[in-house]
Amino acid sequence: MSLTKEKIIEDIYHNVGLSKAQSRKVVERVFEIVKQTLESGENLLISGFGKFIVREKAARRGRNPQTTEDLQLRARRVVVFRTSNVLRKKINEGPKS
Repeated sequence: MSLTKEKIIEDIYHNVGLSKAQSRKVVERVFEIVKQTLESGENLLISGFGKFIVREKAARRGRNPQTTEDLQLRARRVVVFRTSNVLRKKINEGPKS
């Protein structure tokens, strides 16, 4: 099962006491801040959760697996996520019964 943006909005609506429209605005704004930060090339640290790291990848040679044709892959930026020690520990403990 995946956590969707709608489920996050619903959870905020039910647990925080904001209206559905306010909950949607909060979630949309948070995601907009995350996108703007990563687009600018900055890393994003959320304490107790993890760090989104923007990495530069150099251009490199590649191969089309269907045709085995050589090609040049362009330089690009990728986002890597590293969990915090707190989250990693909770994940490895598993659900509490």
